[in-house]
Amino acid sequence: MSDYSIWVLEYAAVEKFPFSVMMYGPQHQGIRKLPYAYALLKGKGETILIDTGYDHVNFGKTLAEAYGVSNYHGPREVLAECGVAPEDITKVFVTHAHFDHMGAIDHFPNATFYLQKRELDKWVWALTLGSEYRFLVGGGDPADIVKAVDAAREGRMELIDGDREDVLPGIDVNLAEDTHTYGSMYVTIRNDGARDSADKWIFAGDLIYTYDNLTGLDPEDPQIVPIGLAVGSQHNLIFSSAEMLKSVGGEARRVIPIHEDRLHTMFPSRKTDAGLQVVEIALADGETSRVS
Repeated sequence: MSDYSIWVLEYAAVEKFPFSVMMYGPQHQGIRKLPYAYALLKGKGETILIDTGYDHVNFGKTLAEAYGVSNYHGPREVLAECGVAPEDITKVFVTHAHFDHMGAIDHFPNATFYLQKRELDKWVWALTLGSEYRFLVGGGDPADIVKAVDAAREGRMELIDGDREDVLPGIDVNLAEDTHTYGSMYVTIRNDGARDSADKWIFAGDLIYTYDNLTGLDPEDPQIVPIGLAVGSQHNLIFSSAEMLKSVGGEARRVIPIHEDRLHTMFPSRKTDAGLQVVEIALADGETSRVS
């Protein structure tokens, strides 16, 4: 019995992404597809997103083109695959402030947003630095920070200071400080509602890009290998990955890397007419499958 239905919805992709960025170290491992996606949850009277994707206009479009993003589709079209409209979204967890995770918050006029206080504070600080420090704000659109501040002014942005249980029933957040970004967080769904849940799913944001970050490439000699893009430390990335893995009893498939192309081979899925994957992680009682 699941409290929440959970889907991962692809909305764009980088078809040729260097694997050395997905997993730090192997410089000669070639390329992989890097889907851009967000998660949709329905249950307990809420319609929830984990991240929002970006808006393919202005500097968001410039960043996407610089990174080689293709096949972009907006949230109205993508969410419709699950019978949802942007106006239906009631809550949004923003794992971090990169453009492809927080760049479309203005598309959800009825939502309350949750973001780590440290993430917003440190992005504002980093944007005041000179251009020689621009690596620290790479992947971000300053306009998105303004949108977040505007949402806070409207009373629709709740800044979370560290870990918090039951932000919504059965949904917890954990701060992963100074990792991929200053205040990245991961989101845990205890889908049976139990404190010591036997049906737990973790959405890792960009703390991991692929399951290989949790297992390494040699099944005979597993290891945690961090992603290759961080403003924080690889040490912190490794230990945040270890914490997520421990939380699900070592069952790596329950730590969802939103950029993992193999999700559609691991869970029920279908490809839309636009060539985008809809991946179904869980179905709440009475919910209709969106992939069968």
